[in-house]
Amino acid sequence: MDSIDDDDDVPQLSSHALATLQEFYAEQAEQNTEHLEPDYKFSVGAVEEDWQLSQFWYSDETALNLAKELIQACGENGRIACVSTPSIYQKLKGLSAENISVCLLEYDRRFSVYGDDYVFYDYNDPLNLPESMEKHSFDLVIADPPYLSEECLRKTAETIKFLARSKVLLCTGAVMEDLAATILGLKICKFIPKHTSSLANEFRCYSNYPLGLDIHI
Repeated sequence: MDSIDDDDDVPQLSSHALATLQEFYAEQAEQNTEHLEPDYKFSVGAVEEDWQLSQFWYSDETALNLAKELIQACGENGRIACVSTPSIYQKLKGLSAENISVCLLEYDRRFSVYGDDYVFYDYNDPLNLPESMEKHSFDLVIADPPYLSEECLRKTAETIKFLARSKVLLCTGAVMEDLAATILGLKICKFIPKHTSSLANEFRCYSNYPLGLDIHI
């Protein structure tokens, strides 16, 4: 969800009420984006942040840099899974990389406006994925767990390990460095992602391969 804060103390809606609300949001989003030019439909911010869902979009520069990194790292005819990273998905689609296949796994049903690319995803049920989404079928998985908690990272890691063939890029708080190494074997990168909103927590990237972005830092 391109997000950062833990919401353990925030009142939760029932699953039925939340599903109904998400469907309503999805219908609104479809009405709001169906008339847009294709280039803008995939712009970061075309779907507004919902802070109640702990959503904080990356800055346009960060999203662009990360999207270019993913395209270069996955190679020609590569497959990329964007787990809770809608702004990265949007930027990838905006770059019109025709030889790259991109899938968005996201809890917020507003992103169902992206059709077959969208897969509803709840980190609490990390392996509840479509049968068509086969094990180790993505060349690169980028993920941004919605909350800074060990539980959230461990559950999201189950999804990552299932989907990833080899390369993994994780974006989360600096406080998660040790857990990122322990759970996924990832190392912290030099590149520092930025968000459109000012966040109190320091945010970092972690990967299991040499990040091209780090070469220019």
